[in-house]
Amino acid sequence: MYWDVKTVKPLPDFCIYVEIEDGRKGVFDLKPYLDHGVFRELRNVHYFNQVGILFGAVTWPNEQDISPETLLAEIVPMESIAAH
Repeated sequence: MYWDVKTVKPLPDFCIYVEIEDGRKGVFDLKPYLDHGVFRELRNVHYFNQVGILFGAVTWPNEQDISPETLLAEIVPMESIAAH
């Protein structure tokens, strides 16, 4: 699908870099999620860095994932980051 993630890389400070199939690229900040439910496990940097892609979604080994809708709504485009 056009919103599938094709690349994901862990970044410092609990952020991830993502590239979407439709050509969008940007950074998603997970810090707002780290105190909630299953996302608490992501506070472990070693575990956080195990981020991957499964069926086009951003996921971690213990089944945490970011929905495509959330990812697309909250991603900061690379153009915005480069402008600062």
